[in-house]
Amino acid sequence: MKFHSSAGLLQATALKLGLALALFAAAPVAASEKAQSKDHNHSHSHGSHSKKSEIYKGYFEDDQIENRSLSDWAGNWQSVYPYLTEGTLDPVMDHKAEHGTKTAGEYKDYYLIGYKTDVDSIEIDGDIVRFVKDSGTASGAYTYDGYEILTYKKGNRGVRYIFRKVSGDESAPEYIQFSDHKISPAAADHYHLYWGDDRAALLKEVTNWPTYYPAELTGQQIVEEMVAH
Repeated sequence: MKFHSSAGLLQATALKLGLALALFAAAPVAASEKAQSKDHNHSHSHGSHSKKSEIYKGYFEDDQIENRSLSDWAGNWQSVYPYLTEGTLDPVMDHKAEHGTKTAGEYKDYYLIGYKTDVDSIEIDGDIVRFVKDSGTASGAYTYDGYEILTYKKGNRGVRYIFRKVSGDESAPEYIQFSDHKISPAAADHYHLYWGDDRAALLKEVTNWPTYYPAELTGQQIVEEMVAH
């Protein structure tokens, strides 16, 4: 009887030892799988950021483009042109000169043409767009009129999102075209706006692109935003 009891004890001990070894062996595998999962997610995060960066620079496929609504540009916006003329944006021009092919003065001359406008601010509420000048305000209701893809000289591309006036002041433009480096629904953080009465002619305009940032930003905050991009 004692022999049978000892044998049972030995079997029980062996089973416990085997279970412990199995758990020990499994632990590194689980840790490895967890690390792989973390690396996988990390890789996706970087891939997404890289993809957005390429789109921002104007490199994307046609099938990535999606329709957008006017709500993507809702809010109150201020022109950056006054900040450029008064010198607030000079640090941005210096930054561009450090990384580009022009001097700070040459960049400023380029943007003085690009940013030039007498529309100091734009207010977008629902389908209503208001153009605010020193001389007064013109407003109109606009509806989506599709998008157009433009190819630039250096090979990158841009998307113009177009809206057509359906009612409003006669002085409000018939068409407005947004370009904000995005190609799918998303709230804009700034944008270039083209406006006029000839849809096709506006698409040929590539030298003057009045640019707007949220009205609540200070000049210094706009400088920081521009340098970050």
